[in-house]
Amino acid sequence: MTSNASAGKFDFPGVVEIAEPLMPQFAAGFAAQLEWPSVVFLCGELGAGKTSFARCLLQSLGVSGSIKSPTYTLVESYSIERGLVCHFDLYRLQEPSELEYLGARDLLAQSVLSLIEWPERAAVDLPLPDWEIEFGHLDNSRRISSRFLSGQYGLQNS
Repeated sequence: MTSNASAGKFDFPGVVEIAEPLMPQFAAGFAAQLEWPSVVFLCGELGAGKTSFARCLLQSLGVSGSIKSPTYTLVESYSIERGLVCHFDLYRLQEPSELEYLGARDLLAQSVLSLIEWPERAAVDLPLPDWEIEFGHLDNSRRISSRFLSGQYGLQNS
């Protein structure tokens, strides 16, 4: 299923090709349909749009001010009206056991939304995802594929 990105209409799950200026609208559409709690894996090459999407998603959820990339800290947490949102970037993770030192298990248990970049770096130590979003490079845009993976959480019944 491919979304009509030029009209700003996106389907979840689905595949879309969008230019960077549409990322906030795409992220807001995804956020509006999430069930809580959810675990979202963000996959793709370096620079493919994972952090940009996470930043736009956090803004659409009401996070204001500076939204830092967790590239060096590995995790950034934000409080929103619904609860705790954790954004993990596991690119620099040397071994999965490092997650334990970060308190990741507690954060994952407490959070209503966990956004996890580079989940393959610690797949055995993470909960199963409710969603996987794959980001890819195109010439002047991005290809984004969203897949619903769990029956436990997901889209709201509309």
